[in-house]
Parts: sequence; structure tokens; C-alpha cells
Amino acid sequence: MYLSNAQAVLGDAFDYAVNVCHYSGEDFIKMFVVSTISTKIANGEPAYTKGKSGIEVLIDIVYETTGKYIPIIPEARFSRSPEYWIGWAIAYYQWYSCRKFGEIFRAISFADLKSLYHTLHEADISKFVDIVDAKMKEYYPETRLKSFRSTNGLSQNELARVSGVNSRSIQMYEQRRKDINKASAETVWRLAKALNCGMEDLLEV
Repeated sequence: MYLSNAQAVLGDAFDYAVNVCHYSGEDFIKMFVVSTISTKIANGEPAYTKGKSGIEVLIDIVYETTGKYIPIIPEARFSRSPEYWIGWAIAYYQWYSCRKFGEIFRAISFADLKSLYHTLHEADISKFVDIVDAKMKEYYPETRLKSFRSTNGLSQNELARVSGVNSRSIQMYEQRRKDINKASAETVWRLAKALNCGMEDLLEV
């Protein structure tokens, strides 16, 4: 329920920002990622996933970042625009990846997303996820954890067995879906011991 609401809200916000308020997609993204609203949506706060419409969310974003108030312009829209799809799809990817919106938009631009619309807007969302995952891997180099694991010739499952840290957590740290810098000291110590390195060697800067 949260995910579908978040997708609809962000889809409507993107659509209204670009097609009614005439912001460029890139400008709206800049406002969105520096606003507290992006964090609130990512955290699933009810006020921004169930309590507000996409237009109200847009008004909050613009007011918080520019100090300007946008009056609501009544307009009937009967079809889903490419901009709606972009907001809808990015909300899904954020939920899927657990990454911050700012991290996602650093790796893929509005123009890149719009270019995907015609081939992907009727496809299964997993195809979109695969493409954005590839962009993320290209933009963000491998983590220190993955580098040390590869150097030691261990698979994720082997490292999990040796360290006692479950393989799902290792996978998420390596994909940056979880921040290893926020892991417990015991978790980092177990991984470092298994990889014959210092705890500080595994932390990201």
C-alpha cells in the first residue's frame, strides 16, 4: 500500500511540475533531492505517502527550496505522461534499492530516464530496475568490502560462513543498499577478521 501510494504521489508531482508549472525535469529533481520531502517519502512517512496529493507535495517542495508558493491550477489530465512514469518508476527503485533519492539521481539524469520511457513504460518494472542497477554500478565503484572479499578469493556465502555475518547483509553492504559505516562494531570486526584487514579498511569514505 505504501509503495503504490508513493509511486502515484511522486508520479503526479513530476507530471505537474514539468507539464503544468513548466519546470525543467532537471530543475525539479534538484529541488526535490535537497528538500526534506525526499527523505520523508523515502522513509514512508504517511503524510507524504497517504495524506498529500502529488500536487501538494510539489507545492511543499517548491516552497521549502525557493520560498515561493505555487497556486494550484485546475487542469484535467486523462493520460499518464512520461514525467508521471519517471516519478512512478523512481519511487519504485528507491523502495527496491533502499538508496537515497539523491544517490539515484546522481547516477541517472532526467534525460536518461525520459529516453527509457518509450521502451519501458509498458514493460515489467524489473527491466527498469536492471537498467538503473547497471547505471548505479557504473557510477559508484565497488565497495571496499567487495574488493577485500575478491582479493581473498571468497564468495559472499563463504564470507558469511567464515565471519558469521549473514550473506544477505554482505550483499546489501556491497550493493550499498545498507551503509557499512552504520553497521555495528561487532559486524565490521567479524568481517575484518575474516578478511585479514583492519576494521577501518572496510569503511567507505
